[in-house]
Amino acid sequence: MNLRSKYNIPANSVITIAGTVGVGKSTITKALANSLGFRTSFEKVDTNPYLDPFYADFKRWSFHLQIYFLAERFKEQKKIFEYGGGFIQDRSIYEDTGIFARMHYEKGTMTPIDYETYTNLFEAMVMTPYFPHPDLLVYLEGSLDDILSRIKERGRPMEQQTPVEYWEEMHERYEKWINSFTACPVLRININEYDLIEQEASIEPIIEKISNALNQHSLLVKR
Repeated sequence: MNLRSKYNIPANSVITIAGTVGVGKSTITKALANSLGFRTSFEKVDTNPYLDPFYADFKRWSFHLQIYFLAERFKEQKKIFEYGGGFIQDRSIYEDTGIFARMHYEKGTMTPIDYETYTNLFEAMVMTPYFPHPDLLVYLEGSLDDILSRIKERGRPMEQQTPVEYWEEMHERYEKWINSFTACPVLRININEYDLIEQEASIEPIIEKISNALNQHSLLVKR
């Protein structure tokens, strides 16, 4: 018996993984997909035409970048549900507006008019009964020290050159965002509860928690 059947997880489930840089979203996305026999959905960074201009001039290109991400994630979300579900998704469409667009606006790298236009578009596209929201958002959380340690371990040059203050701000913004998130059910998992690199079997307790969260929500909906 595979783990999806063992824990009675519907074959059409859509599970989104969220969390700040360094928590291991891609690793757990792959592990869950392999264990459940689901497809994966990853962010398409290499084909984004706005990334390089954005890093050269935040203020000029932040609105363009966020609109591009919104359009691409919206198309990806539609595709997932047109397939009939059965997906693990790396990063959610909700983080773009709740964290990144808001951060640009608050820091002055996105004008108030652009921010209002972006949020109005997001609300019209995403925050409606017609938009296919995930069945569950798995939020990976950990202490700032644990996350900084993981960022250091994986050694990506751009991340190593980023000031610690940026990671502190992102950690705080993610915590504020998830504490007020209501678009779909949330399961919070601490990154210290498992080690998928050293112990592949540590994915099973996570799957059990996902099953419990999905079943609990299903019961609430039926009432």
